[in-house]
Amino acid sequence: MNARFPPLVRVRTGREYRQVFADSQRLSTRCFSLHLHVRDGGFCRLGMAVSRKVSPEAVARNRIKRQIRESFRLHRARLPAADLVVVARPAAAGLGGAALRAELAQLWSRAEALPLPAPTGTIAAATGTPVLPSPTPPSNHTPSVAPSGEGPSPA
Repeated sequence: MNARFPPLVRVRTGREYRQVFADSQRLSTRCFSLHLHVRDGGFCRLGMAVSRKVSPEAVARNRIKRQIRESFRLHRARLPAADLVVVARPAAAGLGGAALRAELAQLWSRAEALPLPAPTGTIAAATGTPVLPSPTPPSNHTPSVAPSGEGPSPA
């Protein structure tokens, strides 16, 4: 599985952020606000806003951003084709990694359940952007293999 966060799956420019903030559906938890802007393109992109209001310490802000990126990477396959901007709130600075991941998982599951508007037009727009393969979530199941010559033989 590719653990990178390539530019193709990021909301990068100020124009893209303004578009998401101007025309989006919003979801909130205690620590985060999610702005979701449906787009044509076949995959979702992530943007983050973690300001100094959240924490004056860069270390804390970077820790929150790492948690957001990792959580997005794990849930990306199930998310709709949209631009997603996660805005951190000051309450996020006081939580540990596990609590932040739980808040984000709740946010992603709510985003998955949102009814999305129908695409405009009768033919899908040709965007020219490649469709990224959906990452497969990690499996906690490890296949058990019996050493040769031991265990029951197949019948």
